[in-house]
Amino acid sequence: MFFWILVAVLTAAVAAVLLLPLLRAGGRSNVDDTNDAEVYRDQLEELMRDEAAGLIGKAEAELARAEIARRLIAATAREGASRSGQHPATTRRRNLLAQALIIVVMPAVGLCLYLSAGHPELPAQPLAARLANPGNDVNILIAKAEAHLAENPDDGAGWDILAPIYYRNGRIEDSANAYREGIRVLGPSAARLDGYAEALIALSGGIVTKDAREVLQQSQALDAGNPRTRFYLALALEQEGRRDEALAAFEALAKDSPADAPWLPLVKRHVAGLSRGEQAKPPGNPDAGQVAAADEMTPDDRRQMIAGMVESLADRLKEDPHNFEGWMRIIRSYAVLDQRQAAEDALRTALKNFPPQSENGRQLLALADELAIKVEGSGQ
Repeated sequence: MFFWILVAVLTAAVAAVLLLPLLRAGGRSNVDDTNDAEVYRDQLEELMRDEAAGLIGKAEAELARAEIARRLIAATAREGASRSGQHPATTRRRNLLAQALIIVVMPAVGLCLYLSAGHPELPAQPLAARLANPGNDVNILIAKAEAHLAENPDDGAGWDILAPIYYRNGRIEDSANAYREGIRVLGPSAARLDGYAEALIALSGGIVTKDAREVLQQSQALDAGNPRTRFYLALALEQEGRRDEALAAFEALAKDSPADAPWLPLVKRHVAGLSRGEQAKPPGNPDAGQVAAADEMTPDDRRQMIAGMVESLADRLKEDPHNFEGWMRIIRSYAVLDQRQAAEDALRTALKNFPPQSENGRQLLALADELAIKVEGSGQ
């Protein structure tokens, strides 16, 4: 009920503002023109008396008489037009029509539009109520978790839950901070350290920086057989140009992995490339110089470097659209740069080259799910 009262008050206020100039214009009646003519006639009579009494010269009297006569003629013409139903009456009719439109039509049209497009029966949903019952709204779930952690920063379980959600939604820097807070509160574990390292790598555009290597080495000390840790450490060796050591690390990981492990195809591609002794890196892959430079960069400089690498990778993928690893890297990089539309477009193009039913297509869809990227017709 309060809503409709508020709508009525606002409508009345708007109507009053629009009606005011029309009412003023419509308030002018024929009396104004009649009064003007009477005033000019009185002035003429007074002028004649002054001239007869010698209070004004003949020449000055003629000039004044001509001016008053001109005004009298104009006022008389307006009076005659008003009486004959010409322009002033037409103006009044138009004013009345405009007033009717404002008073009747405008509120009626607004009400019809609201009833057709709005939902007057929908109950109010204040922020507090939505936070209390977020349903499947990820943004509200995140907001609720953030509010809780702002009041309880030592809730390690909360940071553990929020960190991967941040990562899947492309908030990589927030994800890294959440993992770091979880480690601070609950201490290091292989899962937390790997998640933190992966966020650092994503922030660097796929470069395993010095900070990320140190975190991965801590994780390896806790769980030497963790395939996630072993993969990124082998990738660090490859990026540093230590090909033989990288090849040995990837081969050992492939040997220890189950036949149906989702990471195995990617590991085998690295093994194949290193076994052929390829000097050129896959498109978009950083060289040893870039890896070393990334360690010394500020976050802004690193982000600019990532943008440059992504642009270069995009150009090379146009020339070689069957480079699966390149598509994986560019989709993740777009997510890091918060270019969600570009990530969706890249995923859509990649799935044209690697159908969703193929092994590579399934990995692309898994990455899209991880980064909360949705593409119509992708099978998600």
